[in-house]
Amino acid sequence: MSLTQENLVNHLHNILSKDQVSINETVLELHSKDESYHKPHLPEVVVYPYTTKDTSEILKFANDYQIKVVPFGLGTSLEGHTIPYQQQMTIDFSLMNKIIDVSPEDFLVTVQPGVTRSELNKALKKHGLFFPVDPGADATLGGMVATNASGTTSVKYGVMRDQVRDLEVVLADGRIIRTGNRAAKSSSGLHLNGLFTGSEGTLGAFTELTLKVHGIPEHIVAGRATFQTIKDAIESVVSILQAGIPIARVELVDEASIKQVNTHSDQNYPIKPTLFLEFHGNEAGLKSDVEFMKLIVEDHQCENIEFEKDNTKRHLLWKARHNLAYAYTHGYPGKDMMVTDVVVPISKLAEAVTFARTELDKTMIDGGILGHVGDGNFHVLLMIDQNNLDEVKQAHSFNEKIVMFAINNGGTCTGEHGVGIGKQKYQRIEHGEAYDVMIAIKQALDPNNILNADKKITLNESEVNL
Repeated sequence: MSLTQENLVNHLHNILSKDQVSINETVLELHSKDESYHKPHLPEVVVYPYTTKDTSEILKFANDYQIKVVPFGLGTSLEGHTIPYQQQMTIDFSLMNKIIDVSPEDFLVTVQPGVTRSELNKALKKHGLFFPVDPGADATLGGMVATNASGTTSVKYGVMRDQVRDLEVVLADGRIIRTGNRAAKSSSGLHLNGLFTGSEGTLGAFTELTLKVHGIPEHIVAGRATFQTIKDAIESVVSILQAGIPIARVELVDEASIKQVNTHSDQNYPIKPTLFLEFHGNEAGLKSDVEFMKLIVEDHQCENIEFEKDNTKRHLLWKARHNLAYAYTHGYPGKDMMVTDVVVPISKLAEAVTFARTELDKTMIDGGILGHVGDGNFHVLLMIDQNNLDEVKQAHSFNEKIVMFAINNGGTCTGEHGVGIGKQKYQRIEHGEAYDVMIAIKQALDPNNILNADKKITLNESEVNL
C-alpha cells in the first residue's frame, strides 16, 4: 500500500515520538548518499530508533504497508548500499550507540549498532583490549557487520565475520532473533552469524552485536619498504607469509599514490612502489621477526626499509595511508572518486595488479593502486569527471575488466566494500546457481522485499544493468 509522506509520518507518530521522525530537508539530503560515486536519492522520511522494540515496531509497520526501508549507520559505504533509490524510509541507528557490556575475561564486547570503531577502542583501552578491524573510515560497527568490513589488519586478525560471536537481528516482519551465543565455538544449528554478516541490510536490521576483542600487543613496530617494481613488492609479501612471520598489516601503495601522500600529508617518501608494514608481538620476538623479514625483502630487490617504533611517528605513517582517498579527492578538485575492490588468490596478485596498472594507463584517467596485499585484496582509485560521459564509460569499462580478471582467476568482485548496487551485475556471474539459493533465502526472510530492496540480492535480475 502506497502512503503519502504526510500519511507515512502520521502513522510513524503512532509508534515513535515526534523527535524520532524527521522530514527535515537537510536530514533527508544527508541520508540520500554515501561516500561513493553513485547518484544520490532522497528518502521520504528518516526514523531514529532508540531500542530494539522501536526497530521491531518500525519494521512491523513497514512490512504491513509494504514500505521499503534501508538501514543507515554513518553513510561511509562505497557501493551505494544506503542510497534509498526505492526506499521510502531510512532507519538511522545513530541513537542506538551504547556499549552495553565489556567482558575482558571472555574477550567479548556487546554493543548497539551505532557505536563507532573509534568509540569502542577508546572504551576498551583501559581494559588493555582493542578491536582490530580497521577499514580506515570511522564507520559504525553495525555498518561494518553489514558489509563484512575488513581493512589493514585482516591479514593477522581476520575480517568482520571472524569477530562476530552473536547478533540480535530484527527481521522484516518485526520478529527478533539471535544468531549465535557467547561460546567460542558451536556445532549447533546453521551458521546464522555468517549468513547475516555481510548481508548489507537485506535480511534484517542489527540491534545488538557481540564481538571478539583482542589484547593490545606488548610491542608494535611499523615500517616502510620501497621496491623497484610492484611485482617485487608483492612477491616479497608472499615470501614473508610463507616464512610464517606474524605480520599484522602489509599495505601496497604505488608510485602515483605515494605522490598524493607526499602532497596531502606533507611527507617526502621516495616515489617508488612501497609497502607499509606493521608487526605486533613481544619485543624479543619482534626483533627476530623483523631481522628475518629484512633478509626476505632484500632478496626481492628492496631498495630501502625504515622502521618506526615511536607511537607518534607510527600513527603518522598509518594516518597517511588511511587518508589516501582524501588525498586524491583534494588533489583533483571537481572530480569524483570511483574505488574498485577485488580479491584474487595470493599467487595471482602480482599478475592482477600489473594487469590493472596496464589497463589504467590505457584509459589516461588519473588514479592509483593500493591494497591489503597480505590477503590478495587491492583497490584502484579512479578520479573521474561525472560530466565527461566518455571518461565515465572508460572508468566503468576498466572496473569491469579487473572484476572479470579476478572472477576468472578464482577471486571475487568485492573483498570488503560490498555489493550494494555497484557490484550487483556480477553476482550471477560469480556465484552461478548458488545465487538462486541466496535469492531463496531473501524471499524466505523478506517475502515483501522491503529490506534494502534490490541491493546485493535482486529479485529482478532482468532489470540489472549488464
